[in-house]
Amino acid sequence: MTSNDEYVLQILQENALVGSDQVEHARNMTMNDPSLSVVDALLDSGAIAEVDVLCTLGEQFGMKVVSLDEFEIKPEIVELITAETAHSNHIIPLYEDENSTLIVGISDPLDYASLDNLRYKLKREIEAVLAVRKEVLALIERYYQMDSTMDTMLDQISEVEDGTVDISSNMANILDDETTSETDAPIIKLCSLIIMEGYKNNASDIHLEPLEKRFRVRYRIDGVLHEVDSPPKRLQSAIISRMKIMAQMKISEKRTPQDGRIQVNIGGRELDLRVSTIPTEHGESIVMRILDKQNLALGLPQLGFFSDDQKTFESLINLSDGIILVTGPTGSGKTTTLYACLGQINKPDRKIITVEDPVEYQMSGINQVQVEKDINFTFSAALRSILRQAPNIVMIGEIRDPETASIATEAALTGHLVFSTLHTNDAPSAVTRLLDIGVKPFLVASSVRAIMAQRLVRNICPQCKEEIAPSQSDLSFLGSLGASLAETPIYKGRGCSKCSLTGYKGRKGLFEIFRITDEVQHLIFSKQSAIELRAKARENGMRTLREDGVRKVLAGITTVEEVMRVTMGDLN
Repeated sequence: MTSNDEYVLQILQENALVGSDQVEHARNMTMNDPSLSVVDALLDSGAIAEVDVLCTLGEQFGMKVVSLDEFEIKPEIVELITAETAHSNHIIPLYEDENSTLIVGISDPLDYASLDNLRYKLKREIEAVLAVRKEVLALIERYYQMDSTMDTMLDQISEVEDGTVDISSNMANILDDETTSETDAPIIKLCSLIIMEGYKNNASDIHLEPLEKRFRVRYRIDGVLHEVDSPPKRLQSAIISRMKIMAQMKISEKRTPQDGRIQVNIGGRELDLRVSTIPTEHGESIVMRILDKQNLALGLPQLGFFSDDQKTFESLINLSDGIILVTGPTGSGKTTTLYACLGQINKPDRKIITVEDPVEYQMSGINQVQVEKDINFTFSAALRSILRQAPNIVMIGEIRDPETASIATEAALTGHLVFSTLHTNDAPSAVTRLLDIGVKPFLVASSVRAIMAQRLVRNICPQCKEEIAPSQSDLSFLGSLGASLAETPIYKGRGCSKCSLTGYKGRKGLFEIFRITDEVQHLIFSKQSAIELRAKARENGMRTLREDGVRKVLAGITTVEEVMRVTMGDLN
């Protein structure tokens, strides 16, 4: 029970709570069981009650004795101490007093080391109260059940991928429990299962959306949202609070958007969840973007490049200076492509610095700078500083304003290779976008080396892939591009358990590479429109997104429907 039995026995005997015969009998009991302490032997034999021991010790050390039976702890207090600390030290955080001192429950008043370590870790005042060991352990088990549950689930991740552990079924069992309330430990388990379900299904993000009469949970899998069985509306507040705690957000702040991060390690794979909240009419909506660090290992072929496009793009990213832009809407894989580029050109003789908001993946050998708007450390401010660090290569998360665009072009013209992104629908439109931002035409023409637009299409599931004939409507929609499909077998996924009956598994990119040639530079100087730039690019051999998509259809990688879906605005 305590870390100093002899001292406790002395106090108990001085207060006439136990006699020498009882102590001697307890010592004999410990001889048969070396793991048993003398005080524990006294308790087991019924010589004294634990609460009497605690009251005596509490009076001796000036500590309160409390009952933890049915004690409720606020979620933000639970998060102050990790599960490992709670379990290993038998210590439970209870509440904060009016002086912001953290009150913790323990059963051993002589365990000074654990309390001192906790004060050091939390950098705050700690005050301990005494409670029966059984009640302390019960609270730890109740409030830190999530961690052991998650550990068990992580140990079984290979079984999950083999389909022998049905997380969806476990989730349904929790949801079917009508007794589940905001204060129950199953809420913690449910939040873990929501995250694990996203990982299991290779979701890119998880959406928790409060609606008028229900609380909707959806996963974005291969770029498409899928709704799953949702928790009862009554659990909305508890689930949102738990997720905000895990992301280290302020759970009391519900009127303004917040950003946070959850880090987990699943089967040796490090995952970051970038969490965003926004207040809506019916509660806070949460989106958790799952960032898998294994994506850093992707090479250009894994992104979906054919050999000819890969050769072209590799020649561009190995230039010594200039700007390489990757364009496309949100969720089109721009960041993944940039990281793949940096991974390929990251060599010991090159200094690479990135400016990101936020830093999504941590890369070895690369200096990554996080934008901090709260202290006015913006993209432009960061760029001005890092150029004094003499980098060879700079990556800017996104060009958003005139100042950032201006510094990027100046860096390119002074011997730096600059990678960045823009939100435009096609590659030639990026030129007009830069001009609209305020960059002078001669700077754009002189600094930009190439622009690549991209989209992501779903791959046909290899397990249920089957040959089909293209429909007339498909051929008609594709126009002149449809001629190449008319006499060629194409494929589609029938739908199976491996792809959740969708017919698709994973994604690949469609690419449109626009090289800035001398002819294009003259058009930019004269402020020609995006349509004229596009026409000249096509004349020089640029393949459009839709044309690249048709090539991937012919190669059996994706379907006509997918190409139509993501290139609806392509002008051929």
